[in-house]
Amino acid sequence: MITVRRATPLDAPPMADLLNEIIAKGGTTALTRPVTSRDMAQMVQSAPDRSVWNIALNREGALRGFQYIEPSNHLPPEACSIATFVQIGRTGLGIGSALFTATAKAAKALGYVWIDADIRADNEGGLIYYQSRGFRDYGRREGVPLASGQRVDKILKRYDI
Repeated sequence: MITVRRATPLDAPPMADLLNEIIAKGGTTALTRPVTSRDMAQMVQSAPDRSVWNIALNREGALRGFQYIEPSNHLPPEACSIATFVQIGRTGLGIGSALFTATAKAAKALGYVWIDADIRADNEGGLIYYQSRGFRDYGRREGVPLASGQRVDKILKRYDI
């Protein structure tokens, strides 16, 4: 059983641990450097207006994933950007589905009309996840530089709320 609730800065330590495992594995996130608990708490606490951070917890209360939406300068005001992170080895267990149900509902309540997902073209799991939620391709960005200097292509997907 998965429970979803809003994240708080107090959730930062397990969120940072989960994200750092994903960063260390590589290939699925644009992030290339580890984050600290303090970094994560700051991201949650200083999120722009019209942002939502949700976390997914298992029955014992352990963090299994998180997802957030926020406005983005490259999008019109009726759209928000989304990011999803699920614990390595726990994909396909309904965590992402539970997160997206809560996030899409929050996006609608905030007045968003659509959600944008920019996914690395080499992130097969991410592409499948967003496709399974009903996102559809609407563009591609080529040679996007990461902080490491690596360049990746990104697939742009859109979900109409």
